[in-house]
Amino acid sequence: MELNRTAQLRQLMTEYLQQFAMMASRFDGTTDRSAELVTVIDAYSAFITDEANRAAWEQLEQEAGPELARLAEELRRTSARCVSIMEKYRALKLLNGNAARTEYFQNIESCIETEFGSFQISSGSKVLMVGAGSFPMTPLMIARRTDAEVIGIDIDAEAVRLGRKVAELLGSGLRIRLERASVEQLADAGDLTHIIFSSTIAQKYELLDRLHPLTNGRVVAAVRYGDRLKSLFNYPSQQVDARKWKLVDTILRPDHVFDIALYQKA
Repeated sequence: MELNRTAQLRQLMTEYLQQFAMMASRFDGTTDRSAELVTVIDAYSAFITDEANRAAWEQLEQEAGPELARLAEELRRTSARCVSIMEKYRALKLLNGNAARTEYFQNIESCIETEFGSFQISSGSKVLMVGAGSFPMTPLMIARRTDAEVIGIDIDAEAVRLGRKVAELLGSGLRIRLERASVEQLADAGDLTHIIFSSTIAQKYELLDRLHPLTNGRVVAAVRYGDRLKSLFNYPSQQVDARKWKLVDTILRPDHVFDIALYQKA
């Protein structure tokens, strides 16, 4: 019997989860399995942005209960882990003289162009990227195009080590600093003008809250997120404390893997 659209969607989610879990468990610090992971993540990016899947997901949400929520959470967590691994693959390949682009990375890079909408970054800006990763393309692109000072932080020591090597190779002379640090350890948090949160950080809204007393009154925060079908690949948006932050704009991008919420101090 042919499966209906929602059953097909649930089956695809289960299959993607199995693939991501397998590839995450096989990562050994080399690039031996990079091609396989790139193929799956590019296919998953297309799955997430396929308009035909959106209606099926909304129907599935209405029909299903806690089991679907658990499947979605596990898929979100495991795919985020694989994105981190893919960044390490890309960094290792670059450092070994074999640079490559993927559909996923091109999708992310095209989002950077209008990350802050009307809150433009200039040479006098100081930008913080939370979750810079092993291949810090957002800090590199911002520093190269605007001459702004960019700080990238990550809790993954290996990601910071690789990210520094990538930045040294691709961004020599640019004002980029990569650190393994918490937001409270940033000595110059009060000077930040812009903050960007990676969409695959589960605690990004908690970190936004913790940054509130550390930052000045003019700072703008761009929180990358994914709701509905996109929540299978990104951590979704949340309500913020209206006494601390106010939502000033939402940049919806149907053809991109995540959307962007812009906040200012309340």
